[in-house]
Amino acid sequence: MSIKILDCTLRDGGYYTNWDFNQDLAAQYFKSFNNLPVDYLEIGYRSNPQREYLGEYFYCPVYVLENARSLSKKKLAVMVNEKDVQPEAVDRLLAPCRGLVDLIRIAVDPQHMLRALKVAEAVKKMGFEVAFNVMYMSKWKKDPRFLDGLGQIDGIANYLYIVDSYGGVYPSDVKDTINLVKERTSCPLGFHGHNNMELALINSLTARDHGAAIIDSTVTGMGRGAGNLKTELLLVSLSTESNLKIDFNALGQVVDGFEKLRKEHEWGTNLPYMISGANSLPQKDVMDWVTHRSYSFNSIIQALQNQHQGVEDNEKLGEFKASARTETAVIIGGGPNAALHHKAIKEFIGRKESICIIHASSKNAAQYADAKVDQYFCLVGNEGHRLERIFDNLSDFRGKGVLPPYPRKMGTYVPQSLRSKCQELAAITFTDQLKDSHTVLALQTALETGASTIYLVGYDGYQDSTITQLEKQLSEENEMTFKAFTARTKIPLKALTPTNYLGVEINSVYAELI
Repeated sequence: MSIKILDCTLRDGGYYTNWDFNQDLAAQYFKSFNNLPVDYLEIGYRSNPQREYLGEYFYCPVYVLENARSLSKKKLAVMVNEKDVQPEAVDRLLAPCRGLVDLIRIAVDPQHMLRALKVAEAVKKMGFEVAFNVMYMSKWKKDPRFLDGLGQIDGIANYLYIVDSYGGVYPSDVKDTINLVKERTSCPLGFHGHNNMELALINSLTARDHGAAIIDSTVTGMGRGAGNLKTELLLVSLSTESNLKIDFNALGQVVDGFEKLRKEHEWGTNLPYMISGANSLPQKDVMDWVTHRSYSFNSIIQALQNQHQGVEDNEKLGEFKASARTETAVIIGGGPNAALHHKAIKEFIGRKESICIIHASSKNAAQYADAKVDQYFCLVGNEGHRLERIFDNLSDFRGKGVLPPYPRKMGTYVPQSLRSKCQELAAITFTDQLKDSHTVLALQTALETGASTIYLVGYDGYQDSTITQLEKQLSEENEMTFKAFTARTKIPLKALTPTNYLGVEINSVYAELI
């Protein structure tokens, strides 16, 4: 085969799993690739300590490397981030990798290439193969200093990777960039393509046809943001093009294992990723918005357009003013208990003289539509669209929409018929974190109404036995928000329906009706 392949599933795919992988899945991965025509397996990062939880394949401690070496017959690689590694620290970080790892790849911003050369020289002296993964290829043409300095890598690097960081280049861009680079260095070239525009395969084959010596791919395309070239697609393409022999049983086994993860994390391209790729916008924000938030595609696309145009937000609304001061606020979340106990909750509300309803989520709003008190609807994420689905006719809508403070990174979506009934909060006063979350918005709205007693309904929490990664993150965010709120305001939070959240006083709505 005229092209080498490096599979980096465990390294690039770790962005979806925090670099933790089931041991059986990892073992199947190594076993399957022993029977597939792939040259390198990049199993993770080798990193200095970070102030957050990142799993074993982010740090690749020696036992992980030893296990991979014992299971794999392939050359093994790890990546280091140039921005986090000083040349004098290379020996301490990488000495334990001797005899276990063959290739060290250095991820580098082209602006820091000269600094990365010193890191590479230190790595080379340790006896490793060395590769630069240079990001942002769509911007290289505008960086003559970087291009003109490429000759300095000759004799140091085994490979110079061209990385389509935004996933938005076309085959002609790949060809032009390779020609620019080949004029300046004799170093063998590699290509790492992201799949925002579903061009990773054709771009990779174009890179090969114009002189690239090595191509990156991942099983099922698992990788940051929209993901990468699928290893199985590349191998099938090469098998039909050049009669490359493929053990499809081995390929099927490893694909099946990662397909289960894909169904859980749902990587792959979509409309927001396509727009970010086409406009060379970072994937990090999009990945967070798509996987960790309930933002609508319209909101994400508006945020991307704001970034592309260099503006903060697309609309400024009037400052929120409560319809009336209230002593008590009932915040209704999206949990099933808000619907299950809605009759009792409305009976409880009807007995209070000074009370309002705040819908953190509109999921259960229909059950409370006839409640004759002021109602506020937190319009964050997908809530504007959800309101349109829940209520057939918003023209006589009696509630008020509340949006996060300006500027909103996600942009603004307000149903047309509600424009005169929506306002934005002036500020979030009890936390500096998660200022656009449903719960933060609801609690701040309660403060603005003057409420000194706050009840939670439909904040059920999640059972550990069935919790997904997204549910776990939302649960942790709510826990953090509740803690910050009570610490700052000294207002206790009381649940009227069952909840798994710690730090929330549990009452029974039925006890209040005696």
